[in-house]
Amino acid sequence: MNKLLSADFAKLKVNKFFWLCTIGMFLFGIFMMTTHYIAMNQYHENAYITNVLFIYATAIAIIIPAFVSLFTGTEYSDGTMRNKLVIGHTRNHIYTSNLICCCAAGLIFCFSYIVGTLIIGIPLCGIQDGTLQGIVILILCSFAMSIAFTAFHTIISMTCQNKALAAVVNILISVFMLVISIYILNKLAQPETYESLNHDPDTGQIMSSGIVSNPDYLEGTIRSIYQFFNDFLPTGQAVNITQNGGLIQEPYLLAIYSSIIILASIVIGMLIFRKRDIK
Repeated sequence: MNKLLSADFAKLKVNKFFWLCTIGMFLFGIFMMTTHYIAMNQYHENAYITNVLFIYATAIAIIIPAFVSLFTGTEYSDGTMRNKLVIGHTRNHIYTSNLICCCAAGLIFCFSYIVGTLIIGIPLCGIQDGTLQGIVILILCSFAMSIAFTAFHTIISMTCQNKALAAVVNILISVFMLVISIYILNKLAQPETYESLNHDPDTGQIMSSGIVSNPDYLEGTIRSIYQFFNDFLPTGQAVNITQNGGLIQEPYLLAIYSSIIILASIVIGMLIFRKRDIK
C-alpha cells in the first residue's frame, strides 16, 4: 500500500492538469477578491472576504470530476493498472491509493483558492469580528464535501476503462446534480409572504394592496424533503457554502452526510472494481 501511495503521489507531482488546476484556483481566488474589492469601492460600500471566500466550493464541483477521470484514467491508458495487478497489488489497495491521492488533490484545489483570496483579502479588507468561527466551520464542511465529491466520481473513473468517456459521464452527472441543487435552493428560498402591488390606472401609481401568502412557499413534509436533499447532495452543499452558508440549517449535518456518501461510495466502488475485467 505504501508503495502504491508513493507511486501515485509521484505521478501527481508531475501531472500537468493537477498543476494547472492548482495554479488556476490560486489565481481565481486573487481575481475574485480583487474584482470584489474594486466593485465595492465604486459603490462606496465595504468589501468583505466572506462574500467571495467560498466560491471555490461550486468551482470544484466541475474541476474534481474532470481531474479524477483524467488522473485515474491514465492508469488504464498507460497499462499501469494491469501492471499493478500483475506484480501482486490487491484491487482494494489500488482503489484506495487512487482515492486518497485524488482526495488530496481536491483539498489542494480548495486550499489554493483560499490562500489566493486571503493573500489579497486580509490586507484590503481584514476579517470581520465574530466571523472566524463560522468561516472555519464552512471551510471544514467544504473539505468534507470535496472528499465526498471525489469518492463519488472515483466509482465511475475506476470502473470505466475509457478515460474520455469517464470524464464526460462524471462532468455531466456533476452538472445535472448542480442544476437540481440550484432548483432546490430556489424553491427553499421562496418567501412565505410577499407584498401584492396593483397599478392605479387613474393616477398611474403603484399601490400596495397588502401582504399575501406565497403559493410557491414550501411547507411541512415537502419542505423537509427539499431541505434534506439541499443538505445531503454534495452539489447542494457546494451551492450553499458558496453563498456563505445559504440555507444551511445545521452545518454539522453536512459533515455527517458527506461521511455517509464517502463510505457508501468506497464500498460500492470497491465491490464493482473487484468484478471488473481489466484489459
